[in-house]
Amino acid sequence: MNAVNYQIHSDSADKPWLMLIHGLFGSLDNLSALRRQFTDSYQVLSIDLPDHGKSAATQSFSFEHYAELIHTLINSLKITKLSVVGHSLGGKVAMQLALNQNELINHLVVLDIAPVEYSARHSNVFRGLNNVVLADITSRKEADVALARYVEDISTRQFLLKSLYNENDIWKWRFNLELLQKDYAKISSAITSVHPYEGPVLFLKGEHSDYLLAEYKPAVVQLFPNSQSKMVSRAGHWLHAEKPEICGKLISAFLIK
Repeated sequence: MNAVNYQIHSDSADKPWLMLIHGLFGSLDNLSALRRQFTDSYQVLSIDLPDHGKSAATQSFSFEHYAELIHTLINSLKITKLSVVGHSLGGKVAMQLALNQNELINHLVVLDIAPVEYSARHSNVFRGLNNVVLADITSRKEADVALARYVEDISTRQFLLKSLYNENDIWKWRFNLELLQKDYAKISSAITSVHPYEGPVLFLKGEHSDYLLAEYKPAVVQLFPNSQSKMVSRAGHWLHAEKPEICGKLISAFLIK
């Protein structure tokens, strides 16, 4: 298993690079609606975060370690410049990467997350996931019923169940549940850096989401002084899935500046 699993979508080596990073419990397929809008103009690098999808498991979470693993992948692909779009946890990791590698990142787009510490938001999700006894279930439907005891929202359950798979009659999660649960406080922590990222940054907020609040602006400006923010109307935290065309247009306009 690769430290960072990836896919490249490109029809020309002459096009600029754009990397897409998904959020917590997700995989590289989560941003496919955005990806399809950029393959004509960019070489798109989609990745599974460590401890997610088909990437390798780690022993301890840190934004620095995730960013380092992704930077190692970028170097192995001989990419010297790229732009990055990251959603939620992927947005935080993208911020850390930009802060660590100022010269590597052309543009940074952060979808509905700030570089701040968040209170626990996934307690019921963890309860639901732990209620799915993988050794006992015989179908995805049974897993859904077990999840539903704690996770009422159907779309959230469907999202989580995308990472459930069967291998040799054994059900498994593609994300590293034990690690993510153990280190959830670290995942919820703030991004820190001695030096800011001076490059252009776009923060996109879902109108109905409370992840990117006005009160977080000082923390944003301190780390990303050359940043701007825009709101996607009638969208929540999953703005890239709810309003992919609007998000795509806003990102495209920002990337060509």
